[in-house]
Amino acid sequence: MLELKNISFTIEEDGQKTEILKNISMKLEDNQFYAMTGPNGGGKSTLAKIIAGIVTPTTGQILLDGVDITEKDITERARLGVGYSFQQPPRFKGLTARDLLRLASGSEIDPKKEDEYFGQLLLEVGLCPQDYLDRDVDASLSGGESKRIEIATMLCRKMRMAIYDEPEAGIDLWSFSKLIDIFLEARNRKEGTILVISHQEKILEMADQIVLVVDGEVTHIGQRDEVLPHLLMKGDCDLKCLFRKGSVID
Repeated sequence: MLELKNISFTIEEDGQKTEILKNISMKLEDNQFYAMTGPNGGGKSTLAKIIAGIVTPTTGQILLDGVDITEKDITERARLGVGYSFQQPPRFKGLTARDLLRLASGSEIDPKKEDEYFGQLLLEVGLCPQDYLDRDVDASLSGGESKRIEIATMLCRKMRMAIYDEPEAGIDLWSFSKLIDIFLEARNRKEGTILVISHQEKILEMADQIVLVVDGEVTHIGQRDEVLPHLLMKGDCDLKCLFRKGSVID
């Protein structure tokens, strides 16, 4: 289980302090599928990056199975089984998709079966292995292509917690359909916690629980059947009003 205790994050620009996250406390249970949603600019990506170790909170603690990991960076947390898929994946000049998949899988894959295994991963995210397995992951790829290769690297790792920041961004409808199938399979296997930041109804519908982030606060965590009807009724534009603390759902 991963627990956040009183997490806040403040930035300072030109002498002005802005509080991005405000005293967030919540627990993410093992082997659950969480969808995190809320108005744009509400702090969802910042919160996900704090969980992954990309950003250090200004105050508060992060505990994994009761152990304080607040000061551990993204590399140390990756070793503990926490993975992060960026909304805009980084490019790697001189590294191929095969190289990234090898790094992600470690030494677990038999080299003789590498082409078959990595090729299947690329097919699952909607890419032809013959075209992409030995292609450089550089600026020649579109944003959607880079995104799908990064998701493939996430799939070949055995993670305690896999975090996806708007995985549907920049991919076509066919690839999005494949992505939904991947998430459904991962959810059904119950082999780790999945946290997906998304506004997509199909992703919200498959979640075990939905996390609402509004104005830097987690205003609600609840079962999908409890939260989703309110979202579908009001729409994202009304989340700030509907799900603020003290609202009808609390």
